Amino acid sequence: MHHGAEILLALFAIFVAAQVGAEIAQRLKLPGVVGEIVAGCAIGPAALGLIGSEQIASGMPLDVLAEIGVVLLLFSVGLETRLDDLKKVGRSAFLVGVLGVIVPFVLGALWAHGSGFEWTKSMFVAAAFVATSAGITARVLQELGVLTRLESRVILGAAVIDDILAMLLLGVVTSLQGDAGVNVVGLLLVLAQAVGFVAVIGWVGTRVMRKRAHWLDRPINPLSPLTIALAICLGLAYLSTEFGLAAIIGAFLAGMIASEMHQREELEHQMQPLLALLTPFFFVITGAKIDLGVFASGAALWTLLVVTVIAIVSKLIGGFLGALSLGRRGALIVGVGMVPRGEVGVVIASLGLAAGVFTGETYAVIVAMSLLTSIVTPPVLSALLKRAPDDAPPG
Repeated sequence: MHHGAEILLALFAIFVAAQVGAEIAQRLKLPGVVGEIVAGCAIGPAALGLIGSEQIASGMPLDVLAEIGVVLLLFSVGLETRLDDLKKVGRSAFLVGVLGVIVPFVLGALWAHGSGFEWTKSMFVAAAFVATSAGITARVLQELGVLTRLESRVILGAAVIDDILAMLLLGVVTSLQGDAGVNVVGLLLVLAQAVGFVAVIGWVGTRVMRKRAHWLDRPINPLSPLTIALAICLGLAYLSTEFGLAAIIGAFLAGMIASEMHQREELEHQMQPLLALLTPFFFVITGAKIDLGVFASGAALWTLLVVTVIAIVSKLIGGFLGALSLGRRGALIVGVGMVPRGEVGVVIASLGLAAGVFTGETYAVIVAMSLLTSIVTPPVLSALLKRAPDDAPPG
């Protein structure tokens, strides 16, 4: 079959599977994202094989499409998140982000060392426990229409802080794998650049947009506000990678900037078709990347169970303690919202495999843990948010 035809067939299979999976999940009273991830497992190389492993490898067209999907998703989430709203939860978000990194890292490193890894390799394994997947939680919050809730703003704010710390931590543990040791000055410079990028873009960008949003109406094209906003999104997504951050952080900041436009509601409406088309690819491909064959043995399943429990409990503890100012129920919602590892855990596992730190089994366990936390979280978070009152105390 012609290469172009193969890609089109894969796109068709992924998109249809996403719609079927989401429909089934929603009929079972679960968020659609759960169905999309499970659909990915079903049509992936390890099950039905409707899409091959070479098609979803890093850098391939389908993987790039998935990356675009999650970038647009976080842009749309930022579009519903104003800087002034995040300021109100700044202290809580900072505590959740910091504790949500420290607790999982410590528990993950202790488990890995107890399982036979050297301390340097144990810390690399622990890095996969750290970073929260903003994409998974953001999708659930968006589906439930609760992005304006206090707990949601704390989760999204903490996810930005979480990502900065996780990327710095990854830099530390990566440098430890060599013989040269840790370049402390270099790491401090990376941290300063990352924090500076988020602060400058978030603070300056929103203020410039408040004063100059009318410029977006000058082009004749009626879609110019959308096209210019998307250009800002893609540009900041790229810039964030240059500062050592995930692309989704730049996309989220671009959305926050665009939220200051008077065309905000129009933009939200115009984004819906793009999101409907592209975001399912991210969640389906995330599910398709797991090799189910590794778990044919009881030992591997037991390891997966232990790792997943550690991953869930550690994030719950860190998020809960950091958000106690929101009350116990609010803190529990935040803790659960920080649990999914999603694409971030998968990326770190891939780096570990490429660096020779992980065996194939360890890689599969880390990826499966990332996906399991992404599947378990949405229904629990959905149930908590539906039962929780809307008037939580300020953080």
